[in-house]
Amino acid sequence: MNIHEHQSKEILRSYGVNVPKGKAAFSVEEAVKVAEEMTDSAVKVVKAQIHAGGRGKAGGVKLAKSVEEVKTYAAELLGKVLKTHQTGPEGKEVHRLLIEEGSKIKKEYYLSFVIDRMTARTVMMASTEGGVEIEKVAAETPEKILKEYIDPAVGLLPFQATRMAYALELPAPAIRKASSLMLKLYDAFVGKDCSLAEINPLVVTEDDDVVALDAKLNFDDSALFRHPDIAAMRDETEEDPKELEAAKENLNYVNLGGDVACMVNGAGLAMATVDILKHYGGDPANFLDVGGDSDPKKIAAAFKIMLEGGQSKGIFVNIFGGINKCDQVAEGIVEAAKIISEDGKSIPVPVVVRLEGTNVERGREILKNTPIKNVIMAETMEGGAREIVRLVNEAKA
Repeated sequence: MNIHEHQSKEILRSYGVNVPKGKAAFSVEEAVKVAEEMTDSAVKVVKAQIHAGGRGKAGGVKLAKSVEEVKTYAAELLGKVLKTHQTGPEGKEVHRLLIEEGSKIKKEYYLSFVIDRMTARTVMMASTEGGVEIEKVAAETPEKILKEYIDPAVGLLPFQATRMAYALELPAPAIRKASSLMLKLYDAFVGKDCSLAEINPLVVTEDDDVVALDAKLNFDDSALFRHPDIAAMRDETEEDPKELEAAKENLNYVNLGGDVACMVNGAGLAMATVDILKHYGGDPANFLDVGGDSDPKKIAAAFKIMLEGGQSKGIFVNIFGGINKCDQVAEGIVEAAKIISEDGKSIPVPVVVRLEGTNVERGREILKNTPIKNVIMAETMEGGAREIVRLVNEAKA
């Protein structure tokens, strides 16, 4: 689960991490009111709040030298669709802002905590190349990324934080402040069951203060039951509506942006299906794992989600029935046609179905005798993938 920058900063502030003074604003009037309260700062920063990086390059961060400029920028940003390297071409609409005091920056750095699954440990990563995309730094100058691996039994030790601060070649007056901030950020990371805690940039100011100028926290969804306060911060307007709807139906769905939808049982088979569609020249629309439940109503709900918005131009159903029963999957496809079409006998895009496993003969018989149009049976996974890609490409031609 992701949250907004202003929410991340509130959490970090509660752990003693030094962040700029600021408040969220949901309207131009609120933005002006927050700015008027910041009498100690000559410069106010107006930041668009969306779940994506690269806001500055997209025009989503403005420096205002007066309350009037705050008002102008707030009016400009609220309701604007920002397109960054992380939003995709469709962009994201700005519904809220963060108004905060400006900082006199001397140098920018990068700092984060993330889970390293290869070592089964948390790793603290830092770099002198702050304020830019860390992926670009990793690709072009990997030697500039510094790492400290943390023993989960003892946590981040003070000497590790101090060693990192010196490795970053911070000014002497900032060393102790930076190591203290690292320890507090680690406490927040562990205390809130984060999967990522990132500060980019971490800045040293002209008076050698150390400030988390930006903040991003991601959380382990499986641990949210321990943090109802975090769960309450969820902003569903920032999430894919299909993924939200799928979650309510207990479906594991991820939108991949393509036009060949697939419905599969089991995460491993789902990933293999996405791969084989790519292999035959298709563009997968989604990852959809129905799990071990083949209830017809659940299958029908999956079809409805895949077809919403006209994104999918074809559907590949690839089921290996163990716990799942192929006849119930077939009944779900028939049920989907009744829900989706007016006559109850058609699906608007071609559907290629490969069934194997429990009750497979019964499932194939149901689909063979159904009056539903556009349903094609496939004997193998490879054959089914080739066929659906061919049909989708023909429809686009």
